[in-house]
Amino acid sequence: MEREDVKSILESLLFVADGPLTVQRLTEVIDGAGKDDIRSILEEMDNELQDNRRGIRLVEVAGGYQLRTAKANADWVKKFLGGRPARMGRATLETLAIIAYRQPITKAEIESIRGVDVDGVITTLLERNLIRAVARKDVPGRPFLYGTTAEFLQLFNLKDLTELPTLKETDEISLPEISRDVIPLEQTVEAEAQ
Repeated sequence: MEREDVKSILESLLFVADGPLTVQRLTEVIDGAGKDDIRSILEEMDNELQDNRRGIRLVEVAGGYQLRTAKANADWVKKFLGGRPARMGRATLETLAIIAYRQPITKAEIESIRGVDVDGVITTLLERNLIRAVARKDVPGRPFLYGTTAEFLQLFNLKDLTELPTLKETDEISLPEISRDVIPLEQTVEAEAQ
């Protein structure tokens, strides 16, 4: 098969995929194309998309490759889609960060770090598929051990967990001001439950 044919097939597969595609999966689908060929073509596609100021980018995320909107066009896409992105409150982000950095971790261990009950937050994170139960701890009661998912990596645009910022880097990150009209996710979930 010609290189340009493989490139065309890759573009189509990446376009219709609902998540990142691994090089392994792409080689299984495209008969006759080796992993090195696919990696080379993906790199070429990435360069072409960046060099030509195109509206999409090829991003390596969550162990695979995915087409995503160029950051410069994000506001236009949001306006077109009309919806506001789901927001996470402080409690949800704190709990998610603890799980990301300490995984695998039990609910009791999270609660001892945060100092508050995290039942509702854990439920929300499980529903959003940002965390999952990865095992059970070998102690009395056999509590679940939680870890992050591929969706977590996608949401935060990470190839893998090694790309999480270090504590020093997190101190240097300046977070945007939170608008006072934003209702934390936890309050929204509580209001819906009532």
